Amino acid sequence: MSQLQDPSRPAVLRSRTTAEDRPPTAEISRLAEHLFRHEAGKLVSVLTGIFGLERLQMAQDVVQEALVRALQRWPYYGIPQNPAAWLTQTAKHLALDLIRREKVFRDKEAEVIRLVEGQGPAPAAAIFPEQEIADDRLRMMFVCCHPQVPAEAQVALALKTLCGFSVSEISRAFLTTDAAIAKRLTRAKQKIRAARIPFEIPAGEELGRRLDGVLQSLYLLFNEGYKASSGEKLIREEICYEAIRLTGLLAEHAAGNRPKTHALLALMLLNAARIPTRLDGEGNLLRLKEQDRTRWDQPMIARGMFHFAQSAAGEEITEYHLQAGIAACHCAAKDFESTDWRQILSLYDRLVEFDDSPVVALNRAIVIANIHGPRAGLDTVAAIPGREKLDSYYLLYAVLGEFEAQLKDPLAAAGYFRRSLQLAETKSEQLFLSKRFRACEDQILAQRR
Repeated sequence: MSQLQDPSRPAVLRSRTTAEDRPPTAEISRLAEHLFRHEAGKLVSVLTGIFGLERLQMAQDVVQEALVRALQRWPYYGIPQNPAAWLTQTAKHLALDLIRREKVFRDKEAEVIRLVEGQGPAPAAAIFPEQEIADDRLRMMFVCCHPQVPAEAQVALALKTLCGFSVSEISRAFLTTDAAIAKRLTRAKQKIRAARIPFEIPAGEELGRRLDGVLQSLYLLFNEGYKASSGEKLIREEICYEAIRLTGLLAEHAAGNRPKTHALLALMLLNAARIPTRLDGEGNLLRLKEQDRTRWDQPMIARGMFHFAQSAAGEEITEYHLQAGIAACHCAAKDFESTDWRQILSLYDRLVEFDDSPVVALNRAIVIANIHGPRAGLDTVAAIPGREKLDSYYLLYAVLGEFEAQLKDPLAAAGYFRRSLQLAETKSEQLFLSKRFRACEDQILAQRR
């Protein structure tokens, strides 16, 4: 970041605050994280459209530096009235400073000066028109999933560039190491520079090939929000809703208006409708059978069902169709007991043909246990191909613990819950598993009396 000189302080931040008026550091950190999730991808996309893809890293540095400035200044000057506009304006000043000092961008200078200096402090929507942001973000989605970018790096690049994911968050989503993801990102950026990949939305067959990578990126983005891989919060609603917004944007555009896009959007909406009931008032995890279904978001379910119907056009069936079908079964059941588990199992049977990952197989085992009992669930888990990939996955042991608890074997269940607790990384999950573990210990003590 040393190449970035300090731009003049944006006018939206005018005066220092007194000590008693200064917002708490924790509040500023939370706001900065929220802004980074929501604004970083927009800014990187717009700046990349101006500078060219070969300067993707520079655009990311500019946005990152703007966030650092916010963390440095807001505790001293106070949070500006429009934090998003402040962040945008700061990033633009930093970009202009770089362009003025690098001769290779002289032909871009007039355009950027017009964008930066042509307007004073203004709402974010006025700084960059929303349609321009939307188009640039769509372009960036398809750039990240260009066929010349290594397949294993496409989604990682999209999550890092568009969604502000850290390397650690991406590595957990892929069940791999931080070092492996860092290498993927480096190779992807090198390929973009070397191949001079254009900043555009493709057409024809090329569009179809890249759309799959875009959809997978959005799917993983939603999953990280729906069940965070680490941190204090199990659910990060703002990430879920950003994934829904981006997928809706894609579905409305001619480039992405495909049945599988609608299927993915339906899946997100039907799952997000249950978010208000996944935790109790104290932040404790609630299982599906414990949730108050009267509090599920019915308008969101209706919207999800609409897109699910839209996804039925054509003859193609994707994993998103099948997962949306599973979510629809849950949303259609008036209570846990009336869930159509056999229909859900038939959908999982088809899903494993698309995705033979051990995680999908583990979810299928839960469905089998709901139909045939916990012993059948245990046998199904034991038969999962590649089960060793789940050895560090806390949910494996949580599921095994539940099966053993249902079989009235608290000693075996306690062992599994203990191991799951050691691996869980969110506070809600840890609290839930601690309660299950203690309940098993109480049963063991009662049996010994």
